[in-house]
Amino acid sequence: IVSNASCTTNCLAPLAKVINDRFGIVEGLMTTVHSITATQKTVDGPSSKDWRGGRAASFNIIPSSTGAAKVNAVGKVLPALNGKLTGMSFRVPTVDVSVVDLTVRLEKKATYDQIKAAIKEESEGKMKGILGFTEDDVVSTDFVGDSRSSIFDAKA
Repeated sequence: IVSNASCTTNCLAPLAKVINDRFGIVEGLMTTVHSITATQKTVDGPSSKDWRGGRAASFNIIPSSTGAAKVNAVGKVLPALNGKLTGMSFRVPTVDVSVVDLTVRLEKKATYDQIKAAIKEESEGKMKGILGFTEDDVVSTDFVGDSRSSIFDAKA
């Protein structure tokens, strides 16, 4: 059972699991482009977290930490990846849907086509309904209401 630790972890874990199971992850860096959250300010104001966290969410791209990296949440749900992934977040003025960009160093050599094929296979098999795969020309609003945890955009 994999439980949702955070929206970033929920998105990253299925993808990282497939890549690690098939090719082995030595280390990785993830960047989340994350929609506004309810805890962010509508106008500039004080924040107990940090200065940037107090800036107006609807007018700024705000660099931030992410629980997926800060507390190693992916390593908690996938112990084989404990300590192997790090990253950061950018909060952006959109209201729904976020993006996770994952760059990894693999144990086994693999081409992008091999990685895509592995992800597509898993999205149609054991991970169906959790991990998706698309080669369509999509944008963030195309995913509003999608119940899957993670959709791999092969054209991105």
